[in-house]
Amino acid sequence: MRQILMTGVGAVLVLAIMVIGSIVLWAGTPLAWLWIGSQIQGATQSIGAALAVAFVGVIATILVLASLLTRLSDLYRANRVACGRGDPGHVVLEGVLVVSAGISLTAFTIWFFLFAGAAPAPIGIQI
Repeated sequence: MRQILMTGVGAVLVLAIMVIGSIVLWAGTPLAWLWIGSQIQGATQSIGAALAVAFVGVIATILVLASLLTRLSDLYRANRVACGRGDPGHVVLEGVLVVSAGISLTAFTIWFFLFAGAAPAPIGIQI
């Protein structure tokens, strides 16, 4: 395993895992906790409990995922140094997070306006 991480293939693998992890951070985490909150609200009929659980769950999951992504970034940096390349710092992780946030925001916007049935203005208001 260590030999794979010392090659360019290892860097690509770590980068791919970082991309997947950041998409889970931006899209998967909120969706999962909204679903969990809806299940709690359905079972207890308490919107407050559902929101509290979803809020705490999202924050805790984001903290865990951010920690894992930082470790992956450190592994990527160590891989680059071991291959004789320069240390890029956390620039790669920052780029992955920015690009994946943009992709997630674009996907959400497309879903919201085209597939969710949302109108740009409230019903009954003529523009």
